[in-house]
Amino acid sequence: MNINPFPNGWRLRRRVASACLALAGAFAVAPVHADLAKIQQSGTLKVALYQDLPPFSDSIGNQLTGVDVALAKALCKQMGLSASILPFSASDDGMSGDLRNMVWRGHYLGYGPADVMMHVPVDPVFMRQNDKALIFAPYHREMVVLAFDPQRIRQVDRFEDLSGLPTGAEAGSTGANALLTSAQGALRDKVKIYPKSADVLGALFSGEIAAAMVTRAEYENALKERGQSAERYPTTQLASPLLPSRGWVIGMAVKADQEALAQELQRALDTLRSSGELQNIFNQHGVSLVVP
Repeated sequence: MNINPFPNGWRLRRRVASACLALAGAFAVAPVHADLAKIQQSGTLKVALYQDLPPFSDSIGNQLTGVDVALAKALCKQMGLSASILPFSASDDGMSGDLRNMVWRGHYLGYGPADVMMHVPVDPVFMRQNDKALIFAPYHREMVVLAFDPQRIRQVDRFEDLSGLPTGAEAGSTGANALLTSAQGALRDKVKIYPKSADVLGALFSGEIAAAMVTRAEYENALKERGQSAERYPTTQLASPLLPSRGWVIGMAVKADQEALAQELQRALDTLRSSGELQNIFNQHGVSLVVP
């Protein structure tokens, strides 16, 4: 599973395309990208969200929940629109494929495009490579951290300090690649790969592993959901060519010619930020909002 959709890596789950297409009957839209006037006339904004990216968006039963879901609804409310959520699975072609399918063209089987897509990396190189989409409105900075059990590891300053200890990461994640390749591969035999980040953190909390490579948002959300504390399971950042030292910024994307829509969304985001509602959305999911 390729998890490097833009320079220096960004972890996104890859699920079989059929998982997304199975939802097409319920959420199918015409393949014509509406302009702002048409959106306002219809009263509905179509928002593309990853269906398996907790704690930002996650399918629980027939509902999609998470930070990005709440933010999408808040943006629509601020704009006087209702939200029509289009959940989708990440493309095998990487983030560029996601933008193609959900922003500027639509899937060849008729799913999408949406009016706006959430959780898009605001990266200059990536933006130049994807000029058919307008990427804007950075709202959060994310990064990969190592959460560890201080009762088993006194101090972690480098990957070599994990030698001989069981560690874990999600399958296909940047964290997994970092663990498997760092320290000249010396950690490989002790690295355990789990299907989801929740499984990784569950293994840490239960004592199955001594450390877990996850995103900060996943870690913080797990502390909240499982009643754990940051003092009991602290985090650190380790240097690796695969792990951007300052993390990555996430924002939104619309079709390149939809500048008016982008401006309206930016204004709505600015209002949510200044009113404190954006902060409240992150707080409700136990995630620290980091201003880009």
